[in-house]
Amino acid sequence: MEKQYFGTDGIRGRVGEYPITADFVLKLGWAAGRVLSARAGSGQVLIGKDTRLSNYMFESALEAGLSAAGVNIQLLGPMPTPAIAYLTRTLRANAGIVISASHNGHDDNGIKFFSSEGFKLDDETELAIEAQLHEPLETVSSAALGKASRLMDAPGRYIEFCKHTLAPGVGLHGLTLVVDCANGAGYQVAPAVFEELGARVIRRGTQPDGLNINVECGSMHPEALSHAVLEAGADAGVALDGDGDRVIMVDETGAVLDGDQLLWVIARSRQAAGCLAGPVIGTQMSNLGLELALANLDIEFRRARVGDRYVLEMLQAHNGLVGGESSGHIVCLDRTTTGDGVVSALQVLGAARERDEPLSALVRGMDKLPQHMINVPIARGMDPVTDPAISAAVADVEAKLGSSGRVLLRPSGTEPVLRVMVEGEDDAAVVAHATWLAEQVSAACCAGAPETTGSN
Repeated sequence: MEKQYFGTDGIRGRVGEYPITADFVLKLGWAAGRVLSARAGSGQVLIGKDTRLSNYMFESALEAGLSAAGVNIQLLGPMPTPAIAYLTRTLRANAGIVISASHNGHDDNGIKFFSSEGFKLDDETELAIEAQLHEPLETVSSAALGKASRLMDAPGRYIEFCKHTLAPGVGLHGLTLVVDCANGAGYQVAPAVFEELGARVIRRGTQPDGLNINVECGSMHPEALSHAVLEAGADAGVALDGDGDRVIMVDETGAVLDGDQLLWVIARSRQAAGCLAGPVIGTQMSNLGLELALANLDIEFRRARVGDRYVLEMLQAHNGLVGGESSGHIVCLDRTTTGDGVVSALQVLGAARERDEPLSALVRGMDKLPQHMINVPIARGMDPVTDPAISAAVADVEAKLGSSGRVLLRPSGTEPVLRVMVEGEDDAAVVAHATWLAEQVSAACCAGAPETTGSN
């Protein structure tokens, strides 16, 4: 069966537009409660959220729906997404729910779920919840209604967990860190983690007002963090996104380090410690430089579909421990069950401490190749990747790039565009190849002019 509401990271959309409406979210809470309590025999669900203004509305709606299904609720307040995953597991709840649209602005929102083990829900459970959504809402008897309580020590529990993901005896004493929390879910707990490990922390993005989440701050705008690191003469910068599951870092020179570079540091550190198991997992968008750098260390690298959900699935399928995306979603299964920006940053800082090197030295050995991506508008439902003319154009570019480059054509999962990405050793050649290939796709699809979205 095909899902109607759930995407790769829960249900997401514009606030006030179906399905991100109060009435739908109430029904969703009830449907999830019915499915989860039927499987577990009884129910308790945790609810966490980021700092969006709309979360007051959606938290209340979920609470009402779950209560109507007879499920008890523990409210965690603003907490990073990975904190809800951790607390769901350790408190032995039936599920955890996060109200967040991650790196998007305040006018978007979403609902995502974690299983009792702290992993994203499987397809079977999501389909069961969707099926329940089509049933009439029936409230349990008054005596069986779910109760709601607030878990007051949730931040402290998560802070202690994060601190213990560093190797024993490794601290951050003597370091000055700029920590940018994107005015999001990590604004309280993230700075506290680094401070309690001994670092001097300069806080950014820790004044949420319900509307400024991800606005010119956090992992989506690392240039602001770079300036702050240089201005303060700090040792490093840490930038989270709105729900705290992504991290981008800045070294002492102001250079921005993306998820591929951070994944390289963590994988090399695990290998040096003799505890790296299975392949390192990236995605179709991971820079070829990461793959080549890992190969130099005889570390196997595999690519999953774009999305941390698929990275996790491939890690589990191949008994791997570390994987991630260029965007900063990094999964360390030897530490936790999902992408965690704070935990990932600690693994990098811990590696720097163990090697007694600054971050700029730590990333040497992994050279990112120039990468250029162009969005080409296509008609909805069209699959240009199978077009013979486009296939021939791709083969032509691949032949010119040889083994030192890569071509990727990927339909967007959220908008009617085909992402045309070319990667290679020479920046000018990469741009030229991507532009030519985008023109071939546009000519074949006849849906509009291509739009360049970025290069590096």
